[in-house]
Amino acid sequence: MRKLLKYLKPYTKECIISPLFKLLEAIFDLLVPLVVKTIIDDGIAAGDKSVIGACFGILVAFAAVGLTCSLIAQYFAARAAVGVSTDLRRDLFAHIGKFSYAQTDSVGTSTLITRLTGDVNQVQSAVNFTLRLLLRSPIIVLGAAAMAFFVDVKGAWVFAVVIPVLAVIIFSIMLKTTPLYAKVQKNLDGVTGVVRENLLGVRVLRAFRKEEDEITRFSAANEEHNRVQNFAGRISALMNPLTLVVVNAGVIVLLASGAKLVQIGNMSQGDVVALTNYMAQILVELVKFAMTVFTVNKALASADRVQAIFDTPVGMETLDDDNTCGSPDEAVRFENVSLTYAGDAEETLSGIHFVAHRGETVGIIGSTGSGKTSLVNLIPRFYEATKGRVLVNGRDVRSLDVDALRESIAIVPQKAVLFSGTVRSNLLWGKADATEEEMWKALEWAQAKEFILQKNGLDEPVSAGGKNFSGGQRQRLTIARALIRGAEILILDDSSSALDYATDAALRAALHTLPNSPTVFIISQRTSSIRHADLILVMEDGRLVDQGRHDELLARCEVYREIHESQFKKGGEPT
Repeated sequence: MRKLLKYLKPYTKECIISPLFKLLEAIFDLLVPLVVKTIIDDGIAAGDKSVIGACFGILVAFAAVGLTCSLIAQYFAARAAVGVSTDLRRDLFAHIGKFSYAQTDSVGTSTLITRLTGDVNQVQSAVNFTLRLLLRSPIIVLGAAAMAFFVDVKGAWVFAVVIPVLAVIIFSIMLKTTPLYAKVQKNLDGVTGVVRENLLGVRVLRAFRKEEDEITRFSAANEEHNRVQNFAGRISALMNPLTLVVVNAGVIVLLASGAKLVQIGNMSQGDVVALTNYMAQILVELVKFAMTVFTVNKALASADRVQAIFDTPVGMETLDDDNTCGSPDEAVRFENVSLTYAGDAEETLSGIHFVAHRGETVGIIGSTGSGKTSLVNLIPRFYEATKGRVLVNGRDVRSLDVDALRESIAIVPQKAVLFSGTVRSNLLWGKADATEEEMWKALEWAQAKEFILQKNGLDEPVSAGGKNFSGGQRQRLTIARALIRGAEILILDDSSSALDYATDAALRAALHTLPNSPTVFIISQRTSSIRHADLILVMEDGRLVDQGRHDELLARCEVYREIHESQFKKGGEPT
């Protein structure tokens, strides 16, 4: 929490003005019982209407000034709270954006979403409540006690007993609930994760009629969250009744003792009313203080969770330049590379070794789960190889600047992802300063020009995720976005699975005409898509079982031959 206090520095003025005006408001509130005492003792008892009128005018003036002070304090407190949350959320989002794939997997997407939204909102509420109430309430409580002794020392002893008892109650509950609210926020991560999975996989759930199973799963996570939150709420709920009992008991004692003192002439009726008003002020402020304590408790737990994300180091360590240089025509080299994901006991990739030369097309094929995507994710260093080395242009990727490395690589992910906007704005993701001519050329290479011309051209709207395009159209647009970059290395991760054979063939032919002659990695489930590749890597259970050209693999690699024959008849025609 302390590390997050730096976000208050730009709003120092607001953090001073808001409590200051709340202090002024509190001072005027503390003076009200004295004016009421004067009305009773000097006005009503003496029958002096001028005193009553004057005091009434003073009360109206106090109310007007107090309202003005309150509005000013509210305004500046809101500015500080919203500003802090805006800056905090911006920096947190930027920090998360620098996470590697492994770090994102380790923390969890649902957790990151909760901390960007719910946790930051809790911090915002705490800043607002703190500036408005956390200082005002103690001032009123202590000020009311001081004013009570100023009014009458004999009757004010009740305050000396009530206030310490209230302090014990409040801080005991706060210490008990703080860790509980941290657990509440953690359980909220679990609920968010279940909801996110269900929304992303809603079509699969319906296809397999798993709605009831997922409802049960969600209910279990929700019930656990509800149980902990209710437990924390029940403890927090003790605050109001306990404080009310103590304060009202103090009022009863005050009235009983005050009545006796009035009867013997040691206290005036106005003194009793003033002391009772001060006790009532303490009661009201303690209710507000209880609300503030609850909010601050939740915010402390949320702030710790946000700080935990900031404390997570971003990116990957860059090694000193090892000056490792391979052959001048080598684009990518894997040297006995293995990969184990965080939390997994077994290796996902084991002993991968191959060389891809500049301008070559490398096909990667294998059954589902064989490690094809994991392999290409090591090239842009999305994940760190746990054994061996990955070299790009003769240099270990761990010695290269990550931004520079990824600038030289264009990737079409397995899942075609488009962003809301237009076709033009999506293509600009690949190259920010691309001209219209370059955009149309990229669309032509990706076999997307024809259907874009039939729509509104480059200004055709794109909904979130590209839902207004078919699967094949989305794939071609993501390919165009990668091609416009003109990168040295192009990775197509099963990005033509939704294309028909003719379109797929036209796309592969276009790749050979690219002016920058990139080294192309094509992951595919179809041997027809990679049969003309210069090098084909055959994967099975995370191992590279063979590599070579199409005819060579058909002759000697049983795994490749089985895949090919399952897709083609013996005569060579697709089945």
